[in-house]
Amino acid sequence: MTDNDKAEDAAAAIFDLARNRTLDEQVAHPGREKRRVLKRFYKRAEAAPHEKGHAILLDGRTVKTPAKEPLAVPVPALARAIADEWEAQAEEIDPRVMKLTKLANTAIDLVAPRRDMVIGELVTYAGTDLLCYRADAPAELAARQSALWDPMLAWAAGLGISFTVTTGLMHVAQPQAALDAYRAQVAALDPFRIAALHNAVTLTGSAVLGLAVVLGRLTSDEAFAAAHLDEAWQMELCGEDEEEAARLAARRAELLETGRFLALMDA
Repeated sequence: MTDNDKAEDAAAAIFDLARNRTLDEQVAHPGREKRRVLKRFYKRAEAAPHEKGHAILLDGRTVKTPAKEPLAVPVPALARAIADEWEAQAEEIDPRVMKLTKLANTAIDLVAPRRDMVIGELVTYAGTDLLCYRADAPAELAARQSALWDPMLAWAAGLGISFTVTTGLMHVAQPQAALDAYRAQVAALDPFRIAALHNAVTLTGSAVLGLAVVLGRLTSDEAFAAAHLDEAWQMELCGEDEEEAARLAARRAELLETGRFLALMDA
């Protein structure tokens, strides 16, 4: 196997973590993953200018995505950070910690060639946004939801995204004008930010919170706290469940890396 083949094999393993799967499959419980063992085959990883932006090189060779496209990103800061992920690998390559690479692969191979389909998926998420489904009891939980979620819905309304709120889990149809406004916001983004948005929306369960992270209205930590308000409430009442805590920690780590990806795009 040549070094190019090994690079493509490594990229494919990383990309496999980025496919559209359920959240619990995307963020597996620690220690339960069956991962492919990939030996480090290169001496040096670095970033360099490329005709498609800024590419990641392994011993001078451009890394390719699983679709055989150059792993090239729009800005040098992000390219350097991705190269750092490859450089930080030890004797074995661990795709689980290469989250920036995963997002870049997703943007290049999944978002760019099927942009309209991805935008449609995000609009579908917006039709069932977490922030629109409230508890009617206990009163303290309902008050916490209002305190964190109402300002975000007001912010979205300022963008023309005026959603309907209900209590309970019975589906409520959102106004078409609001969904169209959400679509317009997403359509204004480049493929890399759309990939980050998709990740943030999936991790939070909220199209509004995801958009707020991408547009800089919320930090990743703030979005995580708002998205998992109910789980925090349950832990206060019943105590911390070790497995649930590990699952939430994995989600938070993924969301923080998504925020870092966005920050590097703006660097």
